Parts: sequence; C-alpha cells; structure tokens
Amino acid sequence: MAEEILQASKPQGGVAGLSGHKVGSSPILMREVQGVETIRYTTGIGELDLALGGGLVKGSVILIGGEPGIGKSTIMLQLASVISHQYKRKLLYVSGEESAEQIKMRAVRLDADTENLHLLTTSSFEDVLAALEASYFEFVVIDSIQTVVSSELSSSGGTVGQVRHITYKLVELAKSRGITVFIVGQVTKDGNIAGPKVLEHLVDTVLYFEGDYTRGIRLLRTVKNRFGSTNEVGLFEMTEKGLVEVGGDLFLQQDTSSASGQAICAVMEGTRSFLVEIQALIAPTFLQFPRRNTNGFDHNRLQMLAAVLEKRGGFNLSSADIYLNIAGGLRITEPAADIAVCAALISSFKDKVIDRRKIFIGEVGLSGEVRPVSNMVARVNEAARLGMNTFYSPTDAADKRIKTFRIKNVRDLILFLDK
Repeated sequence: MAEEILQASKPQGGVAGLSGHKVGSSPILMREVQGVETIRYTTGIGELDLALGGGLVKGSVILIGGEPGIGKSTIMLQLASVISHQYKRKLLYVSGEESAEQIKMRAVRLDADTENLHLLTTSSFEDVLAALEASYFEFVVIDSIQTVVSSELSSSGGTVGQVRHITYKLVELAKSRGITVFIVGQVTKDGNIAGPKVLEHLVDTVLYFEGDYTRGIRLLRTVKNRFGSTNEVGLFEMTEKGLVEVGGDLFLQQDTSSASGQAICAVMEGTRSFLVEIQALIAPTFLQFPRRNTNGFDHNRLQMLAAVLEKRGGFNLSSADIYLNIAGGLRITEPAADIAVCAALISSFKDKVIDRRKIFIGEVGLSGEVRPVSNMVARVNEAARLGMNTFYSPTDAADKRIKTFRIKNVRDLILFLDK
C-alpha cells in the first residue's frame, strides 16, 4: 500500500489542439474540423522509424519503457545526435540519474554529435519548466520520469501521483507549443510499478524494449501509436558503439554445419517476417513423468504437438524427455511455427538432419491436419531472400525460387522427411 495525497488545484483552461480549437471548449461538428497534415521527422535510424510508424510527429509525446540497462538512454542519445546534426534542432536532455560528465562520456563513446544538444541534470520538474520558458526547444527528453519530482505534490519521486502529474503537464506543454517529448520509464520484469504502465493512456506512442542480454539483441516493440500501426517491431543489437540495426537473419545460425533436431520457420513480428531456428532434443528418460522443457515457446502447445505426433504419427514420446528451444532469444506466440516444431521433434527422434535450406510454415490441429496461416507472401519472400529453396506448407509458395511440398497432415510431413 502506498499513500497518495491529493491536493485541490484550480481548473485549468483548455489545451490548444493541433486543429486550433481548444479541447473541451465547445462541441463542434466533425465536418467543420480542418484536417492538419502531420509533420514527421525521420530519425535516421530505420528500425526506430519503423516502430514509430514512419518517423517522429511534431507535438507528440513518446514513452519508451524497458528494464534497466536495456538501452533506453543509449538510443535516446543516438536519436539526439541525429536531430542535432541532421535537422539542426535544439534538444533539451533532462537527466535525473546521471551527471553531465557521465552523459558526455557516453556521447564520446557513441561518437554522437552534440552540437545543439543541451543538458540539464536535475530532479526538479520546476527546473525543467524554467529551462523551457527561458529558451525554445523543439525536442525534450526526460530520462527518467521516475527521478523527476514536482513540488506541487508532497509525495516522493517515482510514485503514481508524481509520474502521472508530471506526464500530464508534459502532454499539455507538447500540444500547446508543438514540442516533441520523449519520456523514458523504468519497468521491472513484472511491469507493474509506477511508470509506463500508468502513463500509457496519456501519451501518443508507447515503445517497449525487450531483449536477450546474453546476445545483445534488442526488440523495440510498438504497443500504442496514434499516428501509425501498433504491429511493428524494430530489431537492434547492442555493441560498443551503441545500438546497431540488424537484419532478420540474426536468429539463424551462421555456421553451415547442422545437427538433428533443427528446423527453420518464418514468423511474423508486426508486418515483418523473421526466420528463426527451432531446436528440439528428445532423450530417453527413466523418470516416471518425462520432462517437457521449453525456451521461447508455449509449454502447453508443445505438450499438444507431442500428443499429436504420438497419436497421429505413431511416435512413442511418453518415455522420453523433450527439450525445445527457440534460437536467438526470440519468443514465438503464433501457431505458424507448429509444423516446424513437429519437424524438429521428428528429426531429433529419428536422429536425421534436415537441410537448412528447407522451411516449414503451418498450424497443426488436434487431428493432425496442417492449416495455412496469414501473411504467407511476406514469409515466403523473406525465405527466398535468405536462400531457402524448399517450402513445406499446406499452400503453394507462389515463388518460382522456392520448390513447394504441400502437406495436409503430419503423416505427409513424416513421409517427406524420410525421403
């Protein structure tokens, strides 16, 4: 339980919207609203532009959340460098966590251009407002929202009341002056502390960083976007020079050698297709209850696919441990990988290597039937681009570069893999 002190305040006037009308001043007819062309700035970082829906919109408020150390401050400094160098715009970087010397050291390491970048190291929100009153900045970065405290509330920094109050003021400031505001928020693995989760309804765009710390892979996922699609994801890799854009082949093993129990599938993340390697290991067990361990895949779905192979395919898996891993740290939640999981299980059970130029796409039902999935054109195009030549699916690939084997059920898959 956390105490939150509410203080009465005088009602504020309407905030000037993009259309020139005051929000809440008086109702108007929809046909009388004059449309305004949204002004976008490309960030120079292709994956970030993709997640934002094409670039930055003037006067928008963008929330970037993620666990500590995931790369939020790094991408903000890289973005500030692009704005400073390419557009010659003034940007105010507010940090309540680091000193100006620490930020300067990171900028030197990232080789960031800081010509028009102004630093303000404070935890007082009133200092931020004073800086914005003294000089006009087109871009403002708050890093992070949990460290900034307003004197209008008596509660401590990082509480729900503080972060909500400060964010509301920033949204009002952005809409009235046309300032683009970036808010950085820290999130735990549970995602339920005061921060991004309580601010999502206030801001225009919400981006979340996800990543595999062991490999340096970072996924920038769009959760909310009033100016674009929410089905987008940016792919980065953390290096000594900061976050670097990477391609969709990052999740594939670069070594040409292969072993049994490996199959490749094309999965969708938003409108993008990635090829991922699914690894399976079936080993005899002497335990009464065999193990079913998964990494990056739904445990219950693996149980279902193993039961389908045992019932419809004639495989005796009840006396074996099953381990399933999605290489690269990616987590698969769509059913398009079902047939690839079955192929990896069959390959491991028979200890037979699958050619790495083969790709498997399809959903498996309880009767063993294989069903088609959506976005097949995007999946096949990505597979052909990365050199795949054989396609196993219930539908044709519609690409002359890839040979198609149509499979209607798991028994067809077993027959094809035996050839």
